[in-house]
Parts: sequence; C-alpha cells; structure tokens
Amino acid sequence: MTATAFEYGPNPAFAGPRAVDDLGGDYLLAPPDPAARLNAGIDPRDRRRLDLHAALTAAGIPPRPEDREAIESLSALSGSINSTIQRWLHHTL
Repeated sequence: MTATAFEYGPNPAFAGPRAVDDLGGDYLLAPPDPAARLNAGIDPRDRRRLDLHAALTAAGIPPRPEDREAIESLSALSGSINSTIQRWLHHTL
C-alpha cells in the first residue's frame, strides 16, 4: 500500500503566496487577474492564422512546420475566405 498526500497532511514547502519557497521548491501559481491584462488587440491576420491552426488541429490535421508558408498565405486572404476554409474543415469532422 502506498501513502497518499492526505496521510501526511499539507506540505509546508508549498504553502504561502510565494511562487518559490526558501528551499527552492515551487508550486502552481494562482490564475491571473483578468483586470490586470493588457488591452492589446490582436491583428485580424494573426487571429485568422490562429483560427486556421485550431480548425486544422480539430479536424485531425495538425499543422507541420513545412505548412507554415501555406498557412501564412491563407491567413493573408480575407476573413470571408478564411471562414469558408474553416467551415470546410469543420465539415470533415
């Protein structure tokens, strides 16, 4: 039988508001505060590129490094063309 973390109680090295304790250990940080986020918008071309990556991956076609030029070229096309490509990919599922 193996011991669980509950049998020994909380680990004091992972307690407190610090990301790294005095002994050099670390633990998961709290999620970021949405109010502290930057108000930087994303370029429409970059948004289309990310959406195309996501659509390809969801369709079971993970983009390869050699696909980068094709994805960049498709992302440069209008939003309506990009939406059509994504619709085609979603119908392959």
